[in-house]
Amino acid sequence: MMKNISFNTQNRLAYYTLMFVLFTLGACQSGVKLPSGDSDNGGLTLPGGFEAVVVVDSIGRARHLTVRDNGDIYVKLRVANEEGQGIVALRDTDGNGKADIVSTFGSYPEVGSYGTGMEIYNGYLYFSTAGDVFRIKIDPESLVPEGEAELIMRDDYKNAFYGHEHIAKPLAFDNEGNMYVPFGSPGDVCQEFNRRPGLPGMLPCPQLEWHGGIWRFDANKLNQTQKDGYLYATGIRSVVAMDWNDKENSLYVVQHGRDNLYRTWPDLYSRWESAVLPSEEFLKVEEGTNAGWPYFYYDHIRGKKLLNPEYGGDKELDTGVDSVAMPLIGFPGHYAPNDLFFYTGDQFPERYKDGAFVAFHGSTIRGPYPQAGYFVGFVPFEGDKPSGPWEVFADGFAKLDTIVNTGDAAARPMGISMGPDGSLYITESVQGKIWRVMYPGDKEDFSEDALEELAIRKESRTNIRKPDEEQDNLEKGLLEVGAQTYNVYCATCHQSNGMGDGTRFPPLAGTKWVRGNKKELINVILQGLEGQIEVDGVAYNGIMPAHSFLSDAEAAGVLTYIRKSFGNNSSSISAIEVANARKEIK
Repeated sequence: MMKNISFNTQNRLAYYTLMFVLFTLGACQSGVKLPSGDSDNGGLTLPGGFEAVVVVDSIGRARHLTVRDNGDIYVKLRVANEEGQGIVALRDTDGNGKADIVSTFGSYPEVGSYGTGMEIYNGYLYFSTAGDVFRIKIDPESLVPEGEAELIMRDDYKNAFYGHEHIAKPLAFDNEGNMYVPFGSPGDVCQEFNRRPGLPGMLPCPQLEWHGGIWRFDANKLNQTQKDGYLYATGIRSVVAMDWNDKENSLYVVQHGRDNLYRTWPDLYSRWESAVLPSEEFLKVEEGTNAGWPYFYYDHIRGKKLLNPEYGGDKELDTGVDSVAMPLIGFPGHYAPNDLFFYTGDQFPERYKDGAFVAFHGSTIRGPYPQAGYFVGFVPFEGDKPSGPWEVFADGFAKLDTIVNTGDAAARPMGISMGPDGSLYITESVQGKIWRVMYPGDKEDFSEDALEELAIRKESRTNIRKPDEEQDNLEKGLLEVGAQTYNVYCATCHQSNGMGDGTRFPPLAGTKWVRGNKKELINVILQGLEGQIEVDGVAYNGIMPAHSFLSDAEAAGVLTYIRKSFGNNSSSISAIEVANARKEIK
């Protein structure tokens, strides 16, 4: 009898112990304790009820990031540090939301300056440089993986027949062992001479064989090249924002639209049209999708795709448009969508579930109007399509309203990922700050009133709203011929303050490239410049197109303006000097 009582007591104790454990686990999963947000939300403006804490202030020029199931964060840097390491690992050990451990690692060849992709897939950390995709096994016991990086895919972009331009490689994975990698266009719109004003595009576009599309690879096969992949979708100019939607079992991207409509077709497009068009296209990408590049662009103001002027377009023609995919949404031009993330967590209010967050890195080529973007947007979804208009979710990264030059922005949102508790993490590419965005309150209390402030910002802030063609023109009163030429042909890349955009296009201020040998400078503007150059110790890979179409007087004027502006204070260049240099080139 005593033995039976003892047995029952043991079972009762075991039962209550099990119930306690299950209750505790359930509580942890449904109500994880969140850290307090910073008093100013790290400088961000968010919907009511949301908070943000700065995880780390400056780790370097951050690109995409991913968060492990234990909360560890991994970030891909655009370029490796002085030790040749291009990945940053972060851990919060005390739960206050701040990274206490920050480590860099990466024993792999970091070639180029377009490191981007960072994803966790099947126990591996996958990441990309400008030309390569690697993976390294995650160590369950340590923050920094101990193994060697394995090469999954190599893109020999430096030897590409048509050159290279849009070479960033974000990564996405489906549930069947496949990896998706975009191969961007080698130029703007498939011209024989890239970005030449008035030059038709090649028809059919031969670049589409190896560029302007998304390729599918075996995620577990080593040492692949592009030829080992499968062309999954085409007609997609440039993609940095890409995500696999698990609920819909489909790939989605936000495409960077073409550049410089006014610069290349000034008789057809105004500078205002060139600033706001064409759209950045939000696309659902299925096998066989053709989004229409280089033949078409999307005009979100008119709500239709039109033929590019390089292919006979006149702002009205849409011949053949029925054969290409339409975007789900056309965002305003040059916002620069650089990451896409479908929210699957349970921490945020229900309206955000399954919706898409987009990091808009911000424009460089909207002059003479304010630069735009520099915020994180949100698109509510129902099924496989948006269920409402796009919204502003997080703003304030730039720390100013009117952004004249890209370099004026304090931060440019770049990457988005989600932690195990449903917090949203955002990187920026200027200093490498990371924010953790949280919703600590009761989700049931969230109302549409919480969106009011950001809805007002969408219609009022110059980095978001549609600019007024007259009132927002920042070039009013600029009369000097050289300055006008500079703002038409040069400021889109080097910016109106001559400081470049900090990534692709170098500064003109105080550099020997400008203040040095005049003949060499003339040759650069007449012949263009391609390949990696170094300016003030920083490597740049942007392409400087030839401007031989400028008259001798125009070329002399803009070069003189550059040499006398931005603190250069150097001697003038005459039209005769340009003419003599042009003769020698011929």
